[in-house]
Amino acid sequence: MKPLKELEFGPPACLWMQAGVVKKKICPRGYDCAACRFDRAMNRVCLENRRAREEGREPCGRRGRFIFWKDRLRRLPLAKQPCVHHMRGHISFRACHRDFRCINCDFDQYYNDQYRVHTMVTPVEFANVRGVLLPAGYYLHRGHTWVSIEGEGEVRIGIDDFSWQILGFPDPDAMGSPLVGKAVRQGQAALIVRGKGVWAGFPSPVTGVVTAVNAELMNRPGLAHDHPYTHGWILRVFAKELRTALSNLMFMEEARAFMAGEVDRLHAFLEQAAGPGAVVRATRVSDIMGRVPEGDRERAVRSFFSGSIS
Repeated sequence: MKPLKELEFGPPACLWMQAGVVKKKICPRGYDCAACRFDRAMNRVCLENRRAREEGREPCGRRGRFIFWKDRLRRLPLAKQPCVHHMRGHISFRACHRDFRCINCDFDQYYNDQYRVHTMVTPVEFANVRGVLLPAGYYLHRGHTWVSIEGEGEVRIGIDDFSWQILGFPDPDAMGSPLVGKAVRQGQAALIVRGKGVWAGFPSPVTGVVTAVNAELMNRPGLAHDHPYTHGWILRVFAKELRTALSNLMFMEEARAFMAGEVDRLHAFLEQAAGPGAVVRATRVSDIMGRVPEGDRERAVRSFFSGSIS
C-alpha cells in the first residue's frame, strides 16, 4: 500500500493553510475560492497590510502578520513553489514556473483541456443479489472494485455496493487514491477508505494511467456510499491493454455467482461474530460494520478486502 500522504484527498486543506499563512483551515468548497467568505476576508486583510507597508507603516496585532498565500510561497526556492493544481490535489508535485499567474500558464490551459473531465453519469440497471446491488454491463474484480467502459481505452472505477454495506461509513473519515498521471496496476492496491477505526484497501481492476479523480468526493465523500456505481465513481483510467485487463475480470453471471457467494460468506461471519439475527438475509443494510463488535472489525476487513491498515 502506498503512503497515505500521497493517496489521501479528503478533507482538503485550504490554500492559505498549505502555504503556511494560517495553522489550520479546511476547504469546504472544493477550492471555489471566489465563493469563499474566508478567502475574501483574508484577501481584504492582506491588502490592508500591504498598503500599510507601502506607506511605511508596520501593521500591528495578530492581523498584521498575514500576507497573501502566493507571497508566502514566493519565499520558497523556485523549484519548490508548487503548482496550484498540485495544491488542489489534482496532480502529483509540479513546480510553478509562472509566478502563480495561471492565466498566462500553458500547463493550466493544457490541464483544463485534457484532464478536467465532466463525466456524464448515465442511468444504470441493477440486479439485486441477496440484498446487494450489482449493475448490468459492469466488470467486477474479486477485490470488490468495478469497471465501467467509457470508450477509447478509458474506464471508470469505483468500489462496489457490497463493500459499502459492510463498511457503512455514510461519510468516511478519509478516502484515498492515486493522483492524475499516476500509474496503477491490476490487482495492486489503489484505493483506501478509513472509518470506524479501520482502514480498508482495494485493488485497481485494470492496469493504466489515472486521467481523472472524482473531485465531488472531496466535499461529499458520502456519494461513494450512496451511489457507488454512478455519482460515487472514484477514478478514470486510460488502460492501454484494456481487452487483456477485462479478460481477468468477472462479468454478468460470473459476477452474480461471486457476489452471492460473498453474501453467504458475510452472513456466516456475522453469525459467528455478532450472533444469529445480526443481519436480515436478502435485505439491504446500510451499516453492517456497526453490528460487528469493535474488536472484530479489523478481522472483518481482512476477511473480505485486499488489505487493511491499522
